[in-house]
Amino acid sequence: MTQVLSPVPGTFYTQAAPGEPQFKQPGDSVAAGDVIGLIEVMKTFIEVKAETSGTFKEFLAEDGAAINAGQPLAELEG
Repeated sequence: MTQVLSPVPGTFYTQAAPGEPQFKQPGDSVAAGDVIGLIEVMKTFIEVKAETSGTFKEFLAEDGAAINAGQPLAELEG
C-alpha cells in the first residue's frame, strides 16, 4: 500500500466542486501525476497528485476536513 500525503496544511477536498464526482473512486486506476484531491489554503487551491501508479483504494481524510502537512489523504494499492 502507498499513501498519498498532504504537502501543506489546509482544507482537503475530494472533488473539484460541490456536486461534482470525486476525483477517484475505489478501484480506479491511478497514474503517477493524477490529481486525487485539492487542498485549499487561503483561497488558493493546490492539486494533490499521486506520486506512483496503482489502484485507488480509499480516501483517508474526509471531504472538507482540516488537514495537516504530511497527513495521509488517500491510499493506493500496487
